[in-house]
Amino acid sequence: MYGDILLVVLIIIGLIGRSHIITTAACVLLIVKLINLDRYLPTIERRGLELGLLFLTMGVLVPFASERISYKHVVSIFTSWPGILALCGGAIATYMNGKGLDLLKIDPQLIVGLVIGSIFGIIFLKGIPVGPLMAAGITAFLLKVFTFVYDKIR
Repeated sequence: MYGDILLVVLIIIGLIGRSHIITTAACVLLIVKLINLDRYLPTIERRGLELGLLFLTMGVLVPFASERISYKHVVSIFTSWPGILALCGGAIATYMNGKGLDLLKIDPQLIVGLVIGSIFGIIFLKGIPVGPLMAAGITAFLLKVFTFVYDKIR
């Protein structure tokens, strides 16, 4: 029963924050629970992230498949400062996403704080939600910094 209430709260938060992904995900999970398909929740938990990352990666690769990115564009990535910085940014972001995934596996209840923090960011900072992995990656980084500073103070 608590899970149902939490999903409804996430739906409301998603609607208020105009986060269609959070709203849709919570709705689908609530429907799965309400029509007694709970036995599939462990599979969704285990494979859902992989499936989501697959579709995200496919979406990012569409410009290659549709040939909107040419050989000239690829070469410029390795020969210009913005391109080199984009390579570094991509590498750092994927590393942080991996750390975020590790953090969510260890402490899955943090997702509530990540979702609420994302909603605050959307509403008050005019941000764009990019998903829980990057938010978890930044949280993992902040936890490391906090732990490092706290240990130095003691």
